[in-house]
Amino acid sequence: MMTIGTPKFAKDHAVANKLQKRSLLIAVNLVAGLSIFFFGYDQGVMGGVNTNRNYAQLMGFGRWDNSAGEVVVDKPLLQGGIIAVYYLPGTLAGALWGGWLGDRYGRITTIGIACAWAIVGAVLQCSAQNADWMFCSRVFTGIGTGLLNAVTPVWATETASHTSRGAFVSIEFTLNIFGVVVAYWLEYGTSFYGDGLSSFVWRFPIAFQIVPLIALLIVIWFMPESPRWLVKAGRNEEARFILGRLRGEDDDTAELEFQDICNTVKLEHDNSQRSSYFAMFFGIGQGKLHTARRVQLVIWLQILQEWIGIAGITIYGPYIFGLAGISAQDRQWVAGLNNITYMVGAAPSGCGRLER
Repeated sequence: MMTIGTPKFAKDHAVANKLQKRSLLIAVNLVAGLSIFFFGYDQGVMGGVNTNRNYAQLMGFGRWDNSAGEVVVDKPLLQGGIIAVYYLPGTLAGALWGGWLGDRYGRITTIGIACAWAIVGAVLQCSAQNADWMFCSRVFTGIGTGLLNAVTPVWATETASHTSRGAFVSIEFTLNIFGVVVAYWLEYGTSFYGDGLSSFVWRFPIAFQIVPLIALLIVIWFMPESPRWLVKAGRNEEARFILGRLRGEDDDTAELEFQDICNTVKLEHDNSQRSSYFAMFFGIGQGKLHTARRVQLVIWLQILQEWIGIAGITIYGPYIFGLAGISAQDRQWVAGLNNITYMVGAAPSGCGRLER
C-alpha cells in the first residue's frame, strides 16, 4: 500500500496536491484537450482563409471574379505551398524535436516551450503582409504544433491508468475535430463582417488560436509531470507521489504500477544501446525490444490514415464543395456541418470509462 505525506516537491504539482484519482485524471484530460483542440483549430482555420478575397489577393495566388462571386486561384502551387510548409518541414521537424525535448526536459516543460513557440507563430501568421511572410510564419507555427503533438498525447497516456488510456486518446482527438468545427463556424461568422473586403475576416480567425495557447501556457505549469518520465529522470519519490495522487494513496495498485514502471525503464536501459531515431526505425542496438517493428507499425499506420484524404477535406473543404456545385455563399456552413458529422462520428470512440 502506498502511503504518502506531503513531500517537499508537492508544491511543484499544485493541481495534484489538491485533486486526486478521477478528478485529477479529468483535469489532465481537459488540459491535454486544450493542446489537441489547438491543433484541430489550426488545421481547419485555413479552409476558410484560402477562399477569402483579401487573403488570396494579398498572397498573390488568386483574384476575385465578379461574375462568379468567388476567388479564382491562378497559382495553385503557391496556395498549396503555403499550406504544405506547415506540415513539411514544420510539424515534422517539431515532432522530431519534441520527442528529444520531452525525454530530456520533461513533458510539462516541453509543452510550455511549444505553447510559447506556437503563440509567436500565430502572431506572425495573423500579421502576414505577403506570401514570403506567410511561408515563414506557417513553418514556425508548424514546429510549435509538432512539439505539442509529439508530447501531449504521451503525457496524457502516461498519467492515465492502463484501463483508461484508450478513452483518453479518443476524447482528445474528438476535441481535435471540435477545433476544426470551431474554426469553420467562426470563419462563417466573420464572413458577414463589413463588406467582406477587410483583412479582419481572415486575420481574426487565425489570431483566435492564441486564446487556447495562452490558456494552456498558464495552466500546464500546475499539472503533474509524467510518472514514467520522473522515474527515467531518477526522481523516483516524486513519481511515487504523483502515482499515489492519480490512483489513490491507499491503493496497492499505485505501488504495483510504480514498480512496473521501474522495471520497464531498467529493461529499456539494459537492452537499448542506441536511442537515435535512425536506430529505433531500423532496430539498431535495440536488443530484444522489437523497437523497429513497433515504430514502423505506428509510422505506416499514420501515413495510411492520411492517404484516405481526410486532411484535404479538412483544409480545402469549401473549395471541394465548390467543385461539387455548391454556391460560394453556402460552402462555408456546409463545410462546417460536414465537420460536425466528423466530430459526432469520432465521439463514440471516446466514451470509455475514465477509471477512479
